[in-house]
Amino acid sequence: MPSMVPTEFSGAQPVDGYGPGFFRVGGTVHQGAVIVTGGGVQPWGGLGDRDPLLALAGRVDVLFLGLGAEVAFPPRDLTAALEEMGVMAEPMTSPSAARSYNVALSEGRRVACALLPI
Repeated sequence: MPSMVPTEFSGAQPVDGYGPGFFRVGGTVHQGAVIVTGGGVQPWGGLGDRDPLLALAGRVDVLFLGLGAEVAFPPRDLTAALEEMGVMAEPMTSPSAARSYNVALSEGRRVACALLPI
């Protein structure tokens, strides 16, 4: 299981590992898709479960969308809705999204990641 490099997060919840079907956030394993913010982690129903993503408006500036093991594109109407609410959606693989989230989080930025399992 790949682990992330330790760094300082000032009490926020980093993604510190992942594997087939799960993510480890702040030392706790979560099965399936998740949304991670500096304040915690919650289950996510995937790209069709838009309400929790839209609820990030005003709380985060960037949402790293981890779309599994392969690079994919989220529905354009979803990214447009997020952008209208002031959230820039950055689609990438889930491992890249987790790493990008951790880096931005360690810099004190207002970020979240939504991760589909690999």
